[in-house]
Amino acid sequence: MDKAIDTKTFWQLLGMRAVGAALVTARGSQGPAGFLALSATHVTASPPTMLVSIGRRTSALSAIKESGNFAINYLPKEHEDLAIIFGGQGKEKGADRFKPGEWTVLATGAPVLVCPVGSIDCHVENAIECHDAIIFLGRIVDWVQNASQLPLISFAGRYI
Repeated sequence: MDKAIDTKTFWQLLGMRAVGAALVTARGSQGPAGFLALSATHVTASPPTMLVSIGRRTSALSAIKESGNFAINYLPKEHEDLAIIFGGQGKEKGADRFKPGEWTVLATGAPVLVCPVGSIDCHVENAIECHDAIIFLGRIVDWVQNASQLPLISFAGRYI
């Protein structure tokens, strides 16, 4: 028999895993959009494919659908401010979220952070609808990496 879990407990449970703080970004006709992703990971190395899961109510969804692209930006330790902003804890919305930090673009035109731990630029190959989310599978078309940066880690509701 399945054990019932409420939404609050579900998010608390997921908070018990340490994950690198990742911003998923895209550029649509309304400008740049992005969110702090809890689900941004690899699928396969051959061909190099990434997965991001995005809630149907997330404002960046339309930019990903419209452009057919997204970028995953792994934040360095000194950018906790961006994690807070893109996680929706600040007042900033839409393009205003991109005012802090330095941004550039790679192949797809999705915003990528200048000097990230790493940024992965992807072209959407598939979208899977699942309950209140859409899962995008994206083929890697460009990237940058900076092994000298320490990553920002999210664990138990705080950054370490």
